[in-house]
This record gives sequence, structure tokens and C-alpha cells, in this order.
Amino acid sequence: MSDVYYDPWDVEIDLDPYPTYRRLRDEAPLYHNERRDFWGLSRYADIDAALRDPQRFSSAKGDILEVVQADPVMPPGVFINEDPPLHTIHRKIVGRAFTPRRMKAIEDKVRAFCNACLDPLMDGDRFDFVLDLGAELPMRTIGMLVGIPDADQPSVRAEANRVLRNKPGEPLPVKKDHYFDGDMFTEYVDWRMKNPSDDLITELLAVEFEDETGTTRNLRKEELLIFLAVIAGAGVETTGRLFGWMGKVLAENPDQRQELVLDRSLIPGAIDELLRFEPPGPHVARYVTEDVELHGQTVPAGSALLLMLASANRDERTFDDPDRFDIHRQPGSLLSFAKGAHFCLGAPLARLEGRVALEEVLNRFPKWDVDLAGARRARSSTVRGWDSMPAIIS
Repeated sequence: MSDVYYDPWDVEIDLDPYPTYRRLRDEAPLYHNERRDFWGLSRYADIDAALRDPQRFSSAKGDILEVVQADPVMPPGVFINEDPPLHTIHRKIVGRAFTPRRMKAIEDKVRAFCNACLDPLMDGDRFDFVLDLGAELPMRTIGMLVGIPDADQPSVRAEANRVLRNKPGEPLPVKKDHYFDGDMFTEYVDWRMKNPSDDLITELLAVEFEDETGTTRNLRKEELLIFLAVIAGAGVETTGRLFGWMGKVLAENPDQRQELVLDRSLIPGAIDELLRFEPPGPHVARYVTEDVELHGQTVPAGSALLLMLASANRDERTFDDPDRFDIHRQPGSLLSFAKGAHFCLGAPLARLEGRVALEEVLNRFPKWDVDLAGARRARSSTVRGWDSMPAIIS
């Protein structure tokens, strides 16, 4: 019986969870935390299989551990917390925001937003990967894509940040009846109903679809408000954390950073490797719908199951030398965006923002060191990263 202990709310473990993940994979591939009342999977193959099995490992009660453990089930319309076939219907609607065509169309605007963040910093000797870039670029991009007015974007970002914050060592407080609060968009949606534009809100107001009852209809206002809250929250908070890791990991690997300076074709692979090496979303949760046998034990129906994506990304059974950051690593099946029915819709946007941001940072600042003493961790058990990652230009 292993004595390994893992707790996603433990601040000390979260500082560097990878040694604990390794022990879990080796000693307790199915882990049970009695104190916190959850089960956990840490190996790539197990997590990959669970993500592809929504019948037994359901998202209907949420995909955050604290949310899964709370009652009642999520309100209808939170598409990331639904199972097929309802999830399939809603996902298809929201997927209009993230098509390859739309990503190609917005790249110049994303680059312009990025330049607006970085240009004022060029005469200085330091900048912050999170405060100057991560807190700005994702919100401006989502705002442009969805149609959130510039003046409203700071409050949307603050709300997305607040929802995912927990006190150190304590689970996130959850009130499911308004967990995804779309009220901040109410006035704008009302205005868009009368003043259509070329943004996503206008497009979603006009779309007709066949719902789970076979009825052809438009989205109800409350459904649209939830969609917007989910898109804004997911697109701002997780992507924003990517930039802090970008600054830290590339400062710690200056030889590979210099390769990126000299060969920009390596950047897309470097962004994927960064997402594998330090994924901003370290885990997702599922609700177990029936008794499941795993590694000689039974996970009872009704259990909360934590799928440790960050551990899977470092599983030596799948990746060679997984604890080494390597921009030349062959594209693999990283699990940072999950798999199966709930593969992250925003993955193309996150990759686009990461690539453009790294290109533009390297254009201006090919070398930097990070001030780790001045950096601040983001205290969230759901999204792992930094509130500040100051860089000293060298």
C-alpha cells in the first residue's frame, strides 16, 4: 500500500506537483483521497480512455472537482458540462467561433492587439509576461471575437478570474445556480438584438438549430448568456496563464529560445511543447455513473474522479524523457486540451495567441531573464500558473 498523498488544493504540492504525479503513476495509478472524497487517475492511457467514455465518466455534473462534488447538477446550457447528445448540439453551435477560417481571418487583429501590448514596453529594461501580455491579449481577442465592448472587458476579465479563485488550501466555493454568470452580457445582448453586427453574438442570435426534442428554434437569451460567460471565462483565464509559463520556461532554456529566434518555423511546435510541459489546466473532473473496475479496485457509482492531465503529459509510458522541455519533440497527443467529445473548442485560438505572442516577443526581446523572486503565483486549484512573471531584458 503506497503512502503517496495528493491533494489538488495543497499549495506546497502545487508548487511542483510532478514528483508526486510520478509517484502516483508508479505506486497508485488509481488514487483515492478519503479526506477530500475523490478518486484520481494519473497515467496517460487511463486518462485518455476515460476522456473518451462519457457514458461512464460524465460531465453532466461539471468538469471541476468542487463542482462535481456539489449538488445539484449544472443548470442546462453550460455546454462544457453536458454529455452527448445535448453536448453535441450545443458544441456545434459554439464551434462557429473557432473554425480554421475564422482563426485565419482574425490573426492580423490578434497580432495588432499583441503589438499594442508590447510596443509601449520597448524602451524599458523589463516587462511582465502576465500583467503586460497574459492579462491583456486573451481578453482583447475574446472581446473582438464575441463582440464585448472594450470598456466592459476589464470587468469580464475580473469576473472570469474571480470565479476560479479559491483560498489557499481550500476548495473553490461553488453555487451552481449561477456558477457561470452571464448577467454581465445582458445589456449588450439586448443592444445587439436591435443593432446587429458581424460579431459572434449577432451570429448566435440568428442561428437556427434542432434541439434535443427535435424542435427547430433559435437560442434562448438565457442560453446565449451562459454560452458567452463560458467562452469568456475559458478563453481568458487559461490562455492568460500560458504566457507566464512561456516567460519562465524559455528563460530557463535559453539555447532553445535562441533556436526559436533563428527559426520561426519551430514556434508552433514550441507552443505545443509548452502546453505539454506546463499546462495551465492541470486536471479535469468527471462524475462516475456506474461502478467501474480500475487497477484491481472498484470506483463506486456517484464518485468524483479527477483526471490529472498534467501528469499524463509527463507519463514516461507515452513520452520519451518527459521531464525535459524539448521544442523538437515530435507532435504527440498531449492531453492539455482533453480528448474526445470534450476536446477544447478553444484549442485553435489558444495556439494562435501563443504563436503570435511568442513571435512578437522574440521580435522585440530575443533574450530575457525572469525575476522569480518578484513573480507571484495565481492561487487557483483549477488553473495553474502565475499572476505575475516579470522579465528582465538582457
